[in-house]
Amino acid sequence: MRAPDPVPGGGRPGAAPGRDPLTVHAPRPGATVTVDIFGDKVEAVPAGPAAHAWCSEYVGADVRLLHMDDPATRRPVDPDYALPGETVSFADGFPLLLTAVSSLDSLNSLIAEGDHADEGPLPMNRFRPSVVVAGTTAWAEDDWRRVAIGEVTFRVAKTCGRCVVTTTDQATAERGKEPLRTLGRHRRFGGELVFGQNLVPESTGVLRIGDPVAILE
Repeated sequence: MRAPDPVPGGGRPGAAPGRDPLTVHAPRPGATVTVDIFGDKVEAVPAGPAAHAWCSEYVGADVRLLHMDDPATRRPVDPDYALPGETVSFADGFPLLLTAVSSLDSLNSLIAEGDHADEGPLPMNRFRPSVVVAGTTAWAEDDWRRVAIGEVTFRVAKTCGRCVVTTTDQATAERGKEPLRTLGRHRRFGGELVFGQNLVPESTGVLRIGDPVAILE
């Protein structure tokens, strides 16, 4: 089992089509602004005028690039699922989100059999994962408790309950019924419609595309 090969056309940090690359250094500690992350209020440091201008010109809106200067104290992981000292930065609720290629294939097969088959197949980026693994059976990740990816070990904190954001096509901004309609029929656990697993690192290190994946528990 391994992380799959990169998707053709993938970018690199600080680069965008038609624009010169921008290098942004971590800003010095200073005045912070309040950021709202799905209801969590977090303090962050602005990256500076050049970064704001570069990002704003590219997306066509007035935006700012922010830096979390102290992740160790700014935002703890949900206490219902966290161990002491676990924190998260600007991610939704946990440091990383893992999904599996085989599980997406299974989900797309179910979508093809449903009332909104024309909305599929869905691409993996609709689910915004941090880590995508290949070579597993569909939904095998439901039973994982600890995994090693390359040189880093992770605790599987909880399943990932999906929201209406997954129904929006990132390329067109059109909103449909899938995947929530099919997840509701086949992947409802308690009050959540589940696709993917939330990870918390137990060690530091670098993840690389193609790293081997080992199931520890």
